[in-house]
Amino acid sequence: MSAEGRRRWWWSGMKTVLALAAVGGLGWGAVEIAAALRGRPQPLTSAEAVPVKEIDFATDGVLPREWVVQTLALPPRATLMQLDLYRLRERLTAAGQVRTATLTRTFPATLTVSISEQSPVARVMAQTAGAEPEMLLVARDGTVFAGLGFDPELLKTLPWLDGVKLKRDGGRFEPIADMPTVADLLGKAKLEAEHLYREWQVVSLARLESDGEIEVRATNVACIRFGTSEDFFRQLARLDSLLDAARAKSDRPVREINLAIGAHVPVAFEEVDPTAPLKQPGDARPATTTTTRRNPVVPAFPDLQRKTTL
Repeated sequence: MSAEGRRRWWWSGMKTVLALAAVGGLGWGAVEIAAALRGRPQPLTSAEAVPVKEIDFATDGVLPREWVVQTLALPPRATLMQLDLYRLRERLTAAGQVRTATLTRTFPATLTVSISEQSPVARVMAQTAGAEPEMLLVARDGTVFAGLGFDPELLKTLPWLDGVKLKRDGGRFEPIADMPTVADLLGKAKLEAEHLYREWQVVSLARLESDGEIEVRATNVACIRFGTSEDFFRQLARLDSLLDAARAKSDRPVREINLAIGAHVPVAFEEVDPTAPLKQPGDARPATTTTTRRNPVVPAFPDLQRKTTL
């Protein structure tokens, strides 16, 4: 055999060996993959048999971990795969204080719970048949909830709502309509004019739907009307200016300020009967003969209207 023939024969043999090696490698890889696929369920099966040992809890609000554990009420020795996460999420959000809840299985035995809570902007009194009246909290979106974990001193600063009808929907109350508009006014007042906001006691929604007006009863003014057709910041600035002018002009308490009609704001004062006896020093009770009459509502401080128009 010539040298050229030997080279062709040797090269042909090498190609055959390489082809067999490649086929063998592919076959070995397929066997290993199949074995891995068959063996993968074993660790998961072992994890499924481990009871939940820990609840990893996080919140952006005030609810304690104990409330979450009690509300979830996981069965004894329940495993992660046995938990119905959708139903557990419904338990957390049922009371209204939890706005959103995320539950995640973290193997082998940890349930991770993350919640986002409502922030109250007002209070409301509610009474159901046969029960005592109870204070409920109202969130910006109108959600009504009992409220757990909030500082009592903080809740005392929230105004009361009036002029609303609470309707039950199953085990909770329906959201209060138009509450985002009211929350916008309260938020701007607290942020931009806190000295005014601190005096607010009751916010009425009785005329909101029909007339687009929000009524506020404060310690220093019996009735303040805000209109929803104008920016609340401008109305708050006008209110602040009018109260300063009222204190400078008269000692009589302001009974009503109507900011809902624009720049020319009608202001009404309380008028005390001039025949009423003066209150004696140290007497904290109002004089029994003092009477209050309603004045005609007319624009007050006509010379100041230009200054209070923003």
